Amino acid sequence: MGKITGIAHIALTVNDMEKSLDFYTRVLGFKKAFQLADQKTGKPWIEHLYIAGGQFIELFYGGTKDNPWSGDLRGFNHVCLQVDDIHSFVAHLEKEGVEIPNRPRQGSDSNWHVWVNDPDGIRVEITQINTQSPQYKIIQESV
Repeated sequence: MGKITGIAHIALTVNDMEKSLDFYTRVLGFKKAFQLADQKTGKPWIEHLYIAGGQFIELFYGGTKDNPWSGDLRGFNHVCLQVDDIHSFVAHLEKEGVEIPNRPRQGSDSNWHVWVNDPDGIRVEITQINTQSPQYKIIQESV
């Protein structure tokens, strides 16, 4: 069975991206790592900030009803757990009776992702880092 190797990131939906970037980078000292654009519109979607040790914070641009990841919510969006073998870990979750609505797939960052809900409906992302991903490159630069 695959195993969880750490928390890859937490995701926050923010109201004012510039203020949030200033707080997390200037005030807290995290490094702005990279940005992902919405694949449909090309507009900025997520800002990735590198903390340390392979951990990131994702800041989602918030407040638009057409953004399925954030809706009108501000604050906590989801937690992402990093695993060493996503397919094996998904098989374990299925054996435990966890509903897996979609199969693992590669995201726009090249990492493998699958989503589940905890018993309270809180979204949990499971990811396996791909050596072609921007996260992997940032982690390697920091070693």
